[in-house]
Amino acid sequence: MEAWIGLHNNNTWRWSLSGLHFNESDTKWGSGEPKDGKNCGAIWKNSKAEWEAVSCENPTHFLCYNDKDSSKKLYFFGHEKTWYEAQEYCEEKHTGLVGGTQQLKELEEACFCLGLGSNQSLEQHQKKKQAELFKLNNGATYVTMESLLNFCTIDHIFIGLTRETRAWSDGSRFSFTFWDPRKTGNKDCIMMNDRGELISEDCTDKRPFICYTDQVILIKENRTWEEALYYCRHHHHDLVTITNMDEQIWVQEKTKNASSPFVWTGLRYTCTLGFWFWVSDEVVHYKNWASPEQVNECDMSGAMQTGGEHQWFKKHDEEKFNFFCSR
Repeated sequence: MEAWIGLHNNNTWRWSLSGLHFNESDTKWGSGEPKDGKNCGAIWKNSKAEWEAVSCENPTHFLCYNDKDSSKKLYFFGHEKTWYEAQEYCEEKHTGLVGGTQQLKELEEACFCLGLGSNQSLEQHQKKKQAELFKLNNGATYVTMESLLNFCTIDHIFIGLTRETRAWSDGSRFSFTFWDPRKTGNKDCIMMNDRGELISEDCTDKRPFICYTDQVILIKENRTWEEALYYCRHHHHDLVTITNMDEQIWVQEKTKNASSPFVWTGLRYTCTLGFWFWVSDEVVHYKNWASPEQVNECDMSGAMQTGGEHQWFKKHDEEKFNFFCSR
């Protein structure tokens, strides 16, 4: 038996950093770009930092962005990796691959001397921007001028820009690749057979279909934890509960669409009894704390990080974030 699922062909570019919206009018593609079949973005040094669509599998240099560093050293550069390896490295060690028009503009000023007035000293401005932005990925506080100038002359640098060739109808990202080898193709809509393999077919074909009800809803409004709790209980069921790894993976996929650095969950600390609990009355067995050694305080609740490894953080109730409701 074969049945339609909510997967379809797509051809849209997006920033890999959470919360960054890709605007086609702000793009800086070079002549003839983006090329078909090349699904990852890079800065092309020889074309005055214009963007180029390149193969995701060919290793090259890359830049990480870090919004956790309290200093102004926000950018970290690494050695050659594939785009996917670079993205994984940046998310694990920092926040993600560098992306967005503002970050790339700063990079251009630091490395390529673009956008500067004629009355400015290019060398002085460049050194100033480099000192503000760069730190080596080995943790060194400063970069030697020689190493930085070598980096700034690299022809291609991966950035956090990627093309999604397929997408789920609910907006989730697609990464599953278990295709039926006998029925590969490039039709626009996707079915699944009884072996769980994917098949592309014409969207006009009439076939059985599979529906599902999503039990987790991301509310993209910034509210305090208590305001989020009342909202969920009034409009849906409750703030979300995460009791195992499968639920964690399901929920964290949705954080990629959040507009705040953290997202509230139904995790709450009771100061009176001295332990964490879920507002649904579930016991906290499964844990995904980023810093379990962090001191527990009154008026703290649990929030999931939007980027990185989507770990849980202890946050004060009055901070305002997006939040997850359960049905």
